[in-house]
Amino acid sequence: MTDSRLDKRVLVVDDELDMLILLSKVISRKCGCEVKTADSADAAFAMFDTWLPDVVLTDIKMPGMDGLEFLQKISQYDSTVTTIIMTAYGTIEMAVQSLKEGAYDFFEKPFDNEKIVHAVSRAIERTQLLRENLKLQHRLTEKQRATGFVGQSKRLKQTLDLLARLAPSRATVLIRGESGTGKELAARALHAMSNRSNRKMITVNCPALPEQILESELFGYRKGAFTGADSDKDGLFLKADGSTLLLDEIGDIPVSVQTKLLRVLQEREIQPLGQTSTIRVDVRVLASTNQNLEAKIEQGEFREDLFYRLNVMAVTMPSLSEIRNDIPILAQHFLEVYSREHNRPDLELTPEALECLLRRPWKGNIRELQNTINRAVLLCNGNRITPADLVGSGEEEGELTGGIGLSSQTCFLNLPYKQAKEEVLSYFSRSYLANALTATGGNVSAAARQSRMERQAFQRLMRRYGIKSGEFR
Repeated sequence: MTDSRLDKRVLVVDDELDMLILLSKVISRKCGCEVKTADSADAAFAMFDTWLPDVVLTDIKMPGMDGLEFLQKISQYDSTVTTIIMTAYGTIEMAVQSLKEGAYDFFEKPFDNEKIVHAVSRAIERTQLLRENLKLQHRLTEKQRATGFVGQSKRLKQTLDLLARLAPSRATVLIRGESGTGKELAARALHAMSNRSNRKMITVNCPALPEQILESELFGYRKGAFTGADSDKDGLFLKADGSTLLLDEIGDIPVSVQTKLLRVLQEREIQPLGQTSTIRVDVRVLASTNQNLEAKIEQGEFREDLFYRLNVMAVTMPSLSEIRNDIPILAQHFLEVYSREHNRPDLELTPEALECLLRRPWKGNIRELQNTINRAVLLCNGNRITPADLVGSGEEEGELTGGIGLSSQTCFLNLPYKQAKEEVLSYFSRSYLANALTATGGNVSAAARQSRMERQAFQRLMRRYGIKSGEFR
């Protein structure tokens, strides 16, 4: 159940009247929100149907329903409500248990008013982030479902509108953008929305093929054209006749092949190697690149006339920094995809993990975010993905300090010390075990020897962190 209000609401629950009066005055004045109070958990929960709070600040020891049971009922009613536990001396263990049950924070009485105000303000932000994320999940347009793109940012919508306008034509389109921004997905969207969608789109990974092989793959050849040409072979242009051909990373095509490609774009015909006549083809050409083609032209590495033939229409894919507001819905989308793929249906991203994702610089763009979520789904311990689960490899994080990425350190610094320490240790242990098992192909004995550990001790750690050797074979 969710609530669409824009105002902020805090519910304070305690069986001490003086405490209710004090907190009500402090929070309403300092946090700028509406505050209501209740002297028992039962009375508080009865208010939820007519007055759903953003944050519940509750004592843990009360007559009737205690704080832990109250916390469980709140979570079942609306998991976006953020709960802060207050506890008197002697009930610290219950407070720690409440954190494990999903409480956002806890304070021991007597407490500092400013710290409570700060915690409530952050709790309100957490609830708003969770609720906004839920709204985004249900606002995908039909156009987005058709193209495979996920997001609601203005920049992404502009890109999708441009793709939709270009799709019906046969115009050549140059798709530009940084690595990991979805250039191939844009090409597939253009094809899917065109009148050629009933035929398969052909994709050529240009950097993966040496010059001679690339030429024969694109244009085909006839028997005897060169040593080893024992029979005729149709090229990819001929296979794409009536369909779409994507030249992926076209900036890496050799100049000799560029010349022949220019003829295809100009004349709409190909000439297989070893054949004197040409063949007419009806192929829509799409090209993608993450390189600066203008600079390559100046350096003599790319033909200027080919560039203008390719650049009839250009689409520049936005970097993740340009569509940062889409990070929560993208993260949730990838979480659902990989939860199904890895058979882990009960996983959820904690609000702290979402905050971490929003702050992190994404040099690898959407692909890096996708890989990060995939990795977290595979390695997280339990059903809640925390900031510790989102720490990437050295290549993804760039400069590392003590094995933990600098951007992720910021996430840990926002957690209570003990929780941050536990999550860093948990991440390190799971990453170490996974690395050892990956290196040995899932052989536990070999991984233990490599780690200079007893096999039994290694297995105990595997059980503690939910790691199975079969996943690495």
